[in-house]
Amino acid sequence: MSSSPSRVFAARLVGLPVFDPRGDQVGKVRDVVVALRSEVSQPRVLGLVAEVFGRRRIFVPMTRVTAIEGGQVHTTGLLNMRRFELRQAETLVIGQMLDRRVTIRPTGVSGTVYDIGLEQARNRDWVVSRVAIQEPGKGLRRRGQTHIVEWRDVEGLTRREDTQGATHLLAALRDLRPADAAAVIHDLPTERRTAVVAGLNDERLADVLEELPDEDQVEILQLLDTERAADVLTEMSPDDAADLIADLSPETAATLLAAMEPDEAEDVRRLMSYADQTAGAMMTPEPVILSPDATVADALAHVRNPDLTPSLAALVYICRQPLETPTGRLLGAAHIQRLLREPPSTLVAAALDESMDPLRPDATIDQVAAHLATYNLVAAPVVDEEGRLLGAVTVDDLLDHMLPDGWRDHAPRRAGGAS
Repeated sequence: MSSSPSRVFAARLVGLPVFDPRGDQVGKVRDVVVALRSEVSQPRVLGLVAEVFGRRRIFVPMTRVTAIEGGQVHTTGLLNMRRFELRQAETLVIGQMLDRRVTIRPTGVSGTVYDIGLEQARNRDWVVSRVAIQEPGKGLRRRGQTHIVEWRDVEGLTRREDTQGATHLLAALRDLRPADAAAVIHDLPTERRTAVVAGLNDERLADVLEELPDEDQVEILQLLDTERAADVLTEMSPDDAADLIADLSPETAATLLAAMEPDEAEDVRRLMSYADQTAGAMMTPEPVILSPDATVADALAHVRNPDLTPSLAALVYICRQPLETPTGRLLGAAHIQRLLREPPSTLVAAALDESMDPLRPDATIDQVAAHLATYNLVAAPVVDEEGRLLGAVTVDDLLDHMLPDGWRDHAPRRAGGAS
């Protein structure tokens, strides 16, 4: 790999795009796999864990990596698309080595690992050459002194710990999108996952939970005490919280619903009252709802909310009071694309889509899919018999329910990803 730098640090590799010889991106780096044989044998870098399209994780041997440069990883393209499984003699740098407690032999200084330096040896093999260590903070200093030392000067690098912290792993996850952070957490050993969950704030954990497989959601929720579990469920979107609570035992579900914020719990109970695989069960009860006197400027201000998904932000709904679901009578919906062409002072009610029919909560998943496809919609209102808005079904809600169970683990890989 003559065009690669002589040394790279593992944390900086995470998230880098992986390209094949044709220049097509086939995935992203998620971790580095090393062989930790003993304290006196230099750890060898075996390869990279890459997430290919479809969120499948595969192993990319370092012998297949031709260059690491310009924020990109280039490969021969001859990649085995079999799902990655960690072997007993292998260790994940990001998932397992960060936050490991070690000692610098020459000085006796102790600290935790926050990064690992990788270097290509003369025989073309990649090895662990440096260890970045941070001492504990002292006194008023929140962050301790840092050191970058030779691997041979570090004691404890191969030691596995039941009480290993997660400070530096959390830092590595901080800038990842929830779906990407969920993919990392899914592959962590139980003790590391527990430490990460404890370190995430409620809002971030809720975002990550929504992207995890059902069994992971249940397992993680069971790690939490009742108060925190209820707080996390409150931060989740009501439809995702309802799906998760439905997977719990009736006793646990009742306890958590009682501990949640009353308004949020009421939304979840209402969603759980609808039959599975219907518009009512999959809708979100929190679309953008405005009064008849709202202007285009008001609508655009509401859809700028970064917490809205693109599909929820694509439509606004004009309703009579009250403006919380179930609302007063739904007057209609307006497409943001249409509103962008109107003067800011124009009433939204003057730009409603007169051709859009609402769905009923008992509409089947096939009926919902046909409705969205027929009218080229990314979202549609759901109303009761009196025409009151109950919520909105979005295309991402639909896909979550139409894809088979475990789709996050078994999604098909991108065609042409391997030779």
